[in-house]
Amino acid sequence: MPDPLRLTRADARRIAVRAQLLTADRPRDVVDTVRHLAVVQAEPTSAIAPSADLVLWSRLGPSYDVATLREALDEQVLIEHHGFIRPTSDMALFQAEMAAWPGAGALKDWEVARAEWVEANSGCHRDLLDRLRRDGPLPTGELPDSCEVPWRSSGWNNARNVQMLLMLMVSRGEVACVGREGREQLWDLADRVYPDDPYPDVEEARLLRDRRRLAALGIARPKAAASPGEQHDVGTAGVPAVVEGVRGTWRVDPALADLVGADLAGRAALLSPFDRLVQDRKRLTEVFEFDYLLEMYKPASRRRWGYYALPILCGDRLIGKLDASADRAEGALVVRAVHEDEPFPRHVAAAVDAEIGALAEWLDLDLVRLDRAPA
Repeated sequence: MPDPLRLTRADARRIAVRAQLLTADRPRDVVDTVRHLAVVQAEPTSAIAPSADLVLWSRLGPSYDVATLREALDEQVLIEHHGFIRPTSDMALFQAEMAAWPGAGALKDWEVARAEWVEANSGCHRDLLDRLRRDGPLPTGELPDSCEVPWRSSGWNNARNVQMLLMLMVSRGEVACVGREGREQLWDLADRVYPDDPYPDVEEARLLRDRRRLAALGIARPKAAASPGEQHDVGTAGVPAVVEGVRGTWRVDPALADLVGADLAGRAALLSPFDRLVQDRKRLTEVFEFDYLLEMYKPASRRRWGYYALPILCGDRLIGKLDASADRAEGALVVRAVHEDEPFPRHVAAAVDAEIGALAEWLDLDLVRLDRAPA
């Protein structure tokens, strides 16, 4: 086994920032950017703009046109899968697991329960497939609910029978989300969408996904706590590494190993709360030493940084949070606060201000700074 790379925290941050295409050298193409990032979360909250648009704007800058992403989804070059936008070509890495649904080997209790629920609603299952085969693609609201056994949950999915059955049919490889009408998803048969090519077995597919994930993250833990949707661990992908001052081992994309000890051509960037750079909270704390939590689910009185505060990146450091919202009725991007973790040097403050101005311009909104006293 090779000796692990020895990294400082700054080395680790540079690797992560470069892997996430957040350096001064911006990418140019929407589809190529998503292919490199592997996933972009399709979280639709629009306090400023939908998360996927913020993620792509923070990489491509003012050249990013939201219509380009919509066109790629409509043309099925990209696909929304379990809440994440992925290259459609990557779906081959999931098809073996789909074929083995509800799971390979000994099944967990929740896997058994889901299989039994689908079987109990086999009539609705057939109805959905028949309707999509005949008339697809169709929005969720036009699909019939003939479920005999309702979906039971203590959360907001309780009795959302068609939506939950569609999610399980996605996991089974039967249907696919092929776009949206407003906020409502459009569905079609998966065999009209997914590549009709041989796909790797479950284990090989997992290894390939780990490599894809590491190339996008740059540095990650071999093992991490499970998370909804896209995971944060990468198994044996890449090369081993240790980070000075951080316990445990990491894996690093070997294509980025030359950043150890090197300078980074960085810049200021405003990040979506769902950006992959900040989604792994453990890495965020250990490597970036950044205290952050999305607070839109908290009561207003308990928020420190705001409903939808954007993490602020400068170079390889996360340095603060932007509390802002888009008031489209007034045609304004309203900035309530720029929370500085430590006082910004003058050149950093100027770079952050320029990025806030660029965000307002991209949104085609006037910039209103409530965080500053009138001149």
